Amino acid sequence: MVNSSVATAAELADQLRNRRAKEPVGNALLDAAAQGKLTEGALRRLMGTEAHCHTAELAAYGTALARFPRRPAADLFIRLARLVCEAQPKLESCARALGMGVDVHTSRWPTEHAAYAFNGTVSWLASQSSQAAFALAIYTDLQVYFSGCAEVIARAKESPLHVPQEVLDYYEDEAPEGLERLALDVVQDGLDRGDDPQDALFSARLMEESIGQFWRAAAGTPETPAT
Repeated sequence: MVNSSVATAAELADQLRNRRAKEPVGNALLDAAAQGKLTEGALRRLMGTEAHCHTAELAAYGTALARFPRRPAADLFIRLARLVCEAQPKLESCARALGMGVDVHTSRWPTEHAAYAFNGTVSWLASQSSQAAFALAIYTDLQVYFSGCAEVIARAKESPLHVPQEVLDYYEDEAPEGLERLALDVVQDGLDRGDDPQDALFSARLMEESIGQFWRAAAGTPETPAT
């Protein structure tokens, strides 16, 4: 039984936007760029942290597909898995352009906890949350991650830092057309089946906070010392 007056995915999305405006989790990498402190080392850390996420995401989307093997949920998880698979060789090209001599998808660097915060969140939500909760978390990820990347790259292009074209191409991409709408359709389907909207809001915020940790890991802030 739904225990809230919120009844639609659109209303949940509005609540998330309002909370984001009032309580932003921040983007430490964007802060560094704004202060003229964005370095090539931070870009390398971004590659490594991103690669950690790829590995966890593929497992998470497979888990979610096994738990919710019906449309529209199945469509969403299959599209997300394909998106990550297609991104992996592009990320490896970015790492090579930055002179990283390791396979970023098998390296454990960066090693601090913040670099794995997103992984833990997406894995836990995929195995434990409801369909609506996981889909709303994915919707939040699509909104926050892609816009954050675009802002960082825009700042980097204005700075003296040389950013390889491979990195610019990778992070200037927008969320695939229709994917956010599909995520909300999956949220609504879950709500229609009786999923708790408050649980969905909690899960989405948890995802957003983990993305904040993602940015801190990439920036190498005092909370996540560089190694």
